[in-house]
Amino acid sequence: MSLLVLASASPRRIDLLQRAGVPHAVWPVHIDETPAIGEPAAALVERLSRQKVDAAVPQVAATAPVLGADTVVVSGDSVLGKPPHEGAARQMLQLLSGRTHEVLTGYHLRYLDAQGQVQRTARVIRTEVEVRPLSERELDGYLRSDEWRGKAGAYAIQGRFGCFVRGVRGSFDNVVGLPLCHVLEDLFAAGVLTAGWPSWPG
Repeated sequence: MSLLVLASASPRRIDLLQRAGVPHAVWPVHIDETPAIGEPAAALVERLSRQKVDAAVPQVAATAPVLGADTVVVSGDSVLGKPPHEGAARQMLQLLSGRTHEVLTGYHLRYLDAQGQVQRTARVIRTEVEVRPLSERELDGYLRSDEWRGKAGAYAIQGRFGCFVRGVRGSFDNVVGLPLCHVLEDLFAAGVLTAGWPSWPG
């Protein structure tokens, strides 16, 4: 199989694949991530992850397996993507304060099977995250850190915001941006990972 192509410039997703010892190339793509009116969160991340893959495919080697992903945070009836500014980030964090919310990551893998036929695997993984109540002082301090920029739901669980998280039910990596265990299982089933994986250095 050819080298896996990650259709994303997300440092979190790149780091997760590197941590797992998965050789890959990074091919950022730019698509319109605006939700359709009334589009459910699961349908949104499934659609966007496929669109990222489809945008990358014409630009990479024809045999290359391509992986795309998208993550959103859902609190009540609100679907939270990446905040465009600090005011939006504050509103998102206020919605999460003292509540349990869901994080949904959709990922899409396009690859060629042994017969050279195009195959696709798509999944949406859900994780519940419980956040303790946040004071205004804590909100102000977190916003000043700028950690919220470019993050779905305006937070990074692997960063400072982890101090406010009481519990996680499901894949922690899913909240970071890629449900690594699920993805690795699908990469292995697709033949993208060989029988020699994992062969991490000691």
